[in-house]
Order: sequence, then structure tokens, then C-alpha cells
Amino acid sequence: MGTPIDPGISGFDYRAVAVGPTSYRPGTAGRGRPVLLLHGFPQTHYCWHRVAPVLAERNTVVVCDLKGYGESRSPPGGPLGEGYSKREMAAELVELMERLGFERYSVVGHDRGGRVAYRMALDHPHAVERLCVLNIVPTVDQFERMAAEAALEYYPWFFLAQPPPIAERLVSASAECFLRHLLTSWAGTPGAISAQAAERYLHAFTPEAISRICADYRAAFHIDRLTDAEDRAAGRKIHCPVFVHWGAEEGSMSDGPLPVWRQWADAVQGGPLASGHFVAEEAPEELAASLRSFLVEAPPSYTHDRA
Repeated sequence: MGTPIDPGISGFDYRAVAVGPTSYRPGTAGRGRPVLLLHGFPQTHYCWHRVAPVLAERNTVVVCDLKGYGESRSPPGGPLGEGYSKREMAAELVELMERLGFERYSVVGHDRGGRVAYRMALDHPHAVERLCVLNIVPTVDQFERMAAEAALEYYPWFFLAQPPPIAERLVSASAECFLRHLLTSWAGTPGAISAQAAERYLHAFTPEAISRICADYRAAFHIDRLTDAEDRAAGRKIHCPVFVHWGAEEGSMSDGPLPVWRQWADAVQGGPLASGHFVAEEAPEELAASLRSFLVEAPPSYTHDRA
């Protein structure tokens, strides 16, 4: 047998916390204003291993696997992804943060984690002080942008959302090939995903996790898309300061997501970073510096950047 793989980030203290049907294992480090970091697909919270320790020099940092991913174990979702809607996932994480002693905090989310993060800001404005989203626009807008070449790039949105169990069986039959293809093809920087990180993601990419990930994508199509459309039609807004980053080398983001986010939020800033999809691992120094400024130095009256 090989050496057991530690799924955590060095320097973080982990504990088990049960919220509803989910058993979470959040990690905490640092001192100062709290911030929750949420990862995306197909990774775990380990994607923050080069960013979280830097932020922990000035902030209390909480890292946690999304529901159904990695160490966050939860029952399977319903046929339409019930149990894994971003509204449900956000509500569980708000309760998790309360259990950890945090009533108000910032949230940084990449990819799927960004979708949970902005839902936290919309549904629980009392809890979210600042929001940073990486490489996304809101789910309803994303579906509306999926035409021609963008649809090919975003094939997991439709493939993983197929009725169970076809997607689970196909992915599980060649899980390592599928995962390594995503890590390679979505990165703009060759070798940015270290072998150590890739092994952790592969270790967590179990048949059980794949089933929950498919539930996440089914919920995006069947539930989250409609929830967002209702909120947009009602004019609901995110009132806390919002910061947006995206990889300059990610083709689907070439026109920039800021105009979209300014329809959803009162105060939006941001810009591209020199990376592909995996910003936290392709441009960790730049991202950490930007987040440190946004989370610590910017005043509460953070204003619009119209540039």
C-alpha cells in the first residue's frame, strides 16, 4: 500500500461538523476578519493550497469542500439534483459558518464554489460582508451564453446533468482519464496543477463523489437556472462589494464578465489574471495579493469601478 493521502492544507486545523444531511470537515487558520474559500469542479478545497496560507497572515481563513465533494459527505441527490441546488448548498454553509462561530464574513468562490458563494450573498446578505467570484457569471446568464464554440467548451454542464445513472457510469468507468483531461485542457499554464494536487483530486474523485457532482450539475440545469431567472426578473441585487476575476486565457471569458455582474450587484470591481480556468493554481501570487487588498485594505464603502 502507498502512503495515505492527506486531503488537507498544511497549517490548517480541521474538525468534523454535521449540518443537516452533510458531514463537513472544514479547516481553519489565521487571525483577523473571516473569509470562506470555496473550490470548483473537479477539485477540492486543496486548490487553495498556495493562496489560503497567504491570506491567513491577515485573515481567519476557512476552507471547506463543497457538499458532496471531497470530505463533505452527503446522500445522493434527487433525479433533478434536489439536495444540491445552490440555494440548499449555500444555506448549509451559512449554518456551518455559524457553527464555527462566524456570523459575518467574506466569501471567495471559484467555478462551482462561486455559484454557491453568490447564492449565499443573495439569500443571506446578513452573513456575507464581501464577495469574490472567479471565472463565472451567474448560472442563468451562463446558460444563455452557451452558443456555438462556448457550448463545446462547457459540455460538462449538459453531459453531467443527464438523467441518472448514465453520466455517473460513464465517468466512473474512466475517472482518471476524465479528470486528468479536465485539469490539462482547462489550464492555460502547462504544469500549473502539480502532481501532488492532481493526486489529491483523483483520490477524491470516487464513484460516490461523481454521483454527487452530477447532482450538482443537474441542479444547475433544473433548479438553479430557474431560481436565478426569478431573482433577475424580480430585480434582486447583491448589495455587498463584489470583486470578479477571470483567467485571461480562458476563451469563454474573453469578453469579460463585469457587465453581467453589474446587472446583479451594486458595487463591482475586477479584472483578468494571467491564467486559464484554474486561477488559484495558475496565478496564486497575483490572486492572493488582489484578495488581500479586497478583504483587508478596501474600506466598507468600496465603490464601483466603471473602467
